[in-house]
Amino acid sequence: MEQNKSENKSAETIHSPFSQTFFHGTKAELKIGDFIEIGLNSNYGQNKKAKYIYLTATLDAAIWGAELASGEGRERIYLVEPTGPIEDDPNLTDKKFPGNPTKSFRSAHPFKVVGEITVWQGHSPEQLKAMKDGIERAKQLDIEAIED
Repeated sequence: MEQNKSENKSAETIHSPFSQTFFHGTKAELKIGDFIEIGLNSNYGQNKKAKYIYLTATLDAAIWGAELASGEGRERIYLVEPTGPIEDDPNLTDKKFPGNPTKSFRSAHPFKVVGEITVWQGHSPEQLKAMKDGIERAKQLDIEAIED
C-alpha cells in the first residue's frame, strides 16, 4: 500500500525551535560538522587528558568556558549536539551550585558542532581577573577537575 506524503513526513525528524540548545566555549577553531571528543588535554588543572567533555545550556557558562580556555586562539562559542548521554557536571553541581543552576553537563561521548555564536558580550576585566585568580589558587592547592 502506498503512503501519502503526510504519512511519510511523520517519520522524519522534526526540528523544533523549542528544543534544548547546548553551547561549548573554547579557543579551538572548529567547523560545522566537526566533533568535539574526549582525549585532548584539559583546559584546567594539570592539563591532563580529558575523560569528559563539557557543555552548557546557558550562554553565560559558555562565555566563561571560552574566556578561561587555554591557548592563544580566538574565544569561540559553538552550538553543539550531544551524540550520547550527558550528566550533570559534578565540578559545578555537587558542592558549588547544588541543583545545577548553571545547566552545566559532561559526557564521554562526542558533541557535534552545529553552529557558532559570533556575537556575544564577555565578562568585565574585573570579573575575569577574579575568576582566573580563583583558578590559580585551586591549581596551587592541587585541586583537580572531578574526572571519576
